[in-house]
Amino acid sequence: MTEKNPLIFRTEVREEDIENVRSICISTGFFYDIEIPVAVELVEERLRSGLSSGYYFIFAEIGGKTVAYACYGPIAGTEGGFDLYWIVTYNDYRGQGIGNRLIEETHKAVRGMGGRFLVAETSTLEKYTPTRHFYDRAGYTVEARIDDFYKKGDGKVFFVKRF
Repeated sequence: MTEKNPLIFRTEVREEDIENVRSICISTGFFYDIEIPVAVELVEERLRSGLSSGYYFIFAEIGGKTVAYACYGPIAGTEGGFDLYWIVTYNDYRGQGIGNRLIEETHKAVRGMGGRFLVAETSTLEKYTPTRHFYDRAGYTVEARIDDFYKKGDGKVFFVKRF
């Protein structure tokens, strides 16, 4: 990010975001092979069904390149509950504060939609320690944990941000 290439946010979902999301997720080395098609599928569903899909996106761009994104949506059957499905920064752009700015934009969007809370889930594996610290720094609290959720030795932690 520079003055010439500031961080820009957009919510419009475009056809090229299918490959943007795939590339961003692959670049991190964090996700299982079965997870990346799920991330891509949410973009495809949004393109197919529009807002009725229930999937909302915020893309972060620098110099016209999509470098990070967040996907979130309302939780059916709740009053103001939202899930944070994905928040991912392209590996080459990590550590520059992009994720922090993106999560702030996401919080603003969720609050604007009447959100009372946002739920984020992540793995308990050691390599996800930076992810868990990210949620801690963003004001989330751990509200649940399921050991051996994804597979033996890989649990799931549920973080919640209340507005």
